Amino acid sequence: MKFTKLLALGLLPALSLISCQDQPKDTTPWEPLFDGKQIAEWGKVGGEADYKVEDGAIVGITKHNTPNTFLTSSKKYGDFILELEYLVDSTMNSGIQIRSNSLPHYRDGRFHGYQVEIDPSKRSWSAGIYDEARRGWLNNLENNEAARNAFKQNEWNHYRIEAIGDTLKTWINGVPASYLIDDRTAEGYIGLQVHSIGKNKKAGTEIKWRNVNILTKDLDKYSKKSPLTPIVTLNNLTPGEKGSGWKMLWDGESTQGWRGAKLDHFPKQGWKIENGELSVLASGGAESEAGGDIVTDKRYSDFELKLEFKITEGANSGIKYYVNTDLNQGKGSSIGLEFQILDDAKHPDAKQGNHEGSRTVASLYDLIQADTSKHMNPIGEWNEAHIKSKDNHVEHWLNGKKVLEYERRSDEYRKLVSESKYVKWPKFGEADEGNILLQDHGDLVSFRNIKIKELK
Repeated sequence: MKFTKLLALGLLPALSLISCQDQPKDTTPWEPLFDGKQIAEWGKVGGEADYKVEDGAIVGITKHNTPNTFLTSSKKYGDFILELEYLVDSTMNSGIQIRSNSLPHYRDGRFHGYQVEIDPSKRSWSAGIYDEARRGWLNNLENNEAARNAFKQNEWNHYRIEAIGDTLKTWINGVPASYLIDDRTAEGYIGLQVHSIGKNKKAGTEIKWRNVNILTKDLDKYSKKSPLTPIVTLNNLTPGEKGSGWKMLWDGESTQGWRGAKLDHFPKQGWKIENGELSVLASGGAESEAGGDIVTDKRYSDFELKLEFKITEGANSGIKYYVNTDLNQGKGSSIGLEFQILDDAKHPDAKQGNHEGSRTVASLYDLIQADTSKHMNPIGEWNEAHIKSKDNHVEHWLNGKKVLEYERRSDEYRKLVSESKYVKWPKFGEADEGNILLQDHGDLVSFRNIKIKELK
């Protein structure tokens, strides 16, 4: 029957009613994050872009000469399901922050964390997951054509975001977009981003958000399955790291690429690989007397090294670099420059050393004390160590903050060595290249996400 006949018979409204009845009713007990009227309880961090309420929507407005700006929820959220709609100017870039924070010890309080991208460009990675002010892209839409095509230019788009445990999932207009397994941050604020703009961009462009609703209870009941294969960040490189020359130094599963510092194979005892963690086992606190230190098979010159470590109460360990395993074949640890790992509060070494404070966590062991404003996460939580060495300039970073720097081979450095326990080793720490070492100091310490970038 033709459309005109249906219309004449008055059947079209009936069919429309049947169609509406076929649509399942959303019975989710949503809680509104925005009432459509005011944003007085929301906060603003980062930049100075403007926000207002108009026609039941939050409107973000770009401004020149200001960094990224975020309108943030009044409280933090851990596990939740979030749904909202947005309408974005085609020339803008934006995003929705989740589990994001501003912490004094991290980059002078810069707002950082997971961002569900809003990308109206030709790339169209909307609903991909970016790590704002940290690791960059974690789950882009490079291989998800369906999600890229789901974005509607110059129309309202709908997002569903699930953050439950270490699992983050997103949908754009009902199409599965991202599926990420990552445990970097368990809780934080929700934020609506107005991205900074360059001088060539027009100020005053707008992005709008509406129908912002959250669910924090009975999440298993309302969570949706995703057909996508999850991207797992544990012991893997992010897309950005792959593109910039990083390589995994440990694969998360085997002993490949590592050996005992005084062995031609990996130690048969004293170390354990389990659940993506490489752990040196407790053996009474003695130095290198159980399994012994382990080192990379390869030697490195200029490099950047990143890894996460987790200590137990009273633990002592270290990350050494420019190690020469031919030195000190007797008792004790192999010789090299050391990023100290220590429970400063409980281990007596924190108060020892030839230079005050130089045996505390993140210090250059026995030589230079780390910045006392450093931030160490509580016992049992992961911390990130980052060592940069280029043209003899070396930096130690802890949890995103630079805590010391020095110049190898400088007069000042050599004076420090002459006043330290290393004075008996000629040209200590001045080798052109050396192994990377993880120390066995007889305490339970775990490592993961060990990666390196060789610098040209």
